[in-house]
Formats: sequence, structure tokens, C-alpha cells
Amino acid sequence: MLGGRSWDDWVRRYEVSHRHPVNRLCHTFGIPLIVLSLPLFAAAWLVHGFWIVPAVLFIAGWALQFIGHVVEGKPPEFFHDWRFLFVGLRWWVAKVRGRV
Repeated sequence: MLGGRSWDDWVRRYEVSHRHPVNRLCHTFGIPLIVLSLPLFAAAWLVHGFWIVPAVLFIAGWALQFIGHVVEGKPPEFFHDWRFLFVGLRWWVAKVRGRV
């Protein structure tokens, strides 16, 4: 799945499209919102009417990411390679740890 590249290589390439401070800030909040929404969608199957919470988080997370890319002036990397959909979370973890 990684196409012969290490996770570090993928994160470095992802980093190139995420230089602008506003884009980085948008991704810093947008990625966790999307990740949080996913298990909440599963919980929504059990709680009537709860689906709105994960839906709002998911939409807000993606909106932040696209706003960031408008400011950056570059399209999201996953437009070029779908595997970048899985790199964003790794980038976020590296960012939180101070490694990018």
C-alpha cells in the first residue's frame, strides 16, 4: 500500500503541501475532527438522532482542510494519490510530537 516508501517519506511529501501557517492550523483542528467523527458515526447507530453530531464534526473538519488549501494555493495531496488520505493523521501525530 505504501508504494515502496516509508511512512516518513509520505509525511515529508505531505508536509510540502502544508507550509502556510493558516493551512497548518486548519489541518491541526480539521484532522482530529474528522477522526473523532468516524467512531461517533458508529455510535450514532445506537443513539437515535445522534447522527448530526458526527456529521457536523466530519463536515467541519473537511471544510477546515479545504479552506487551508485555498489559503495555501495548492490542492490536497489526495487529489493526486488517494493514499494521502491516510497520511494526514500520521502528519498530525508527528506535528503534535514536534517532529514536523
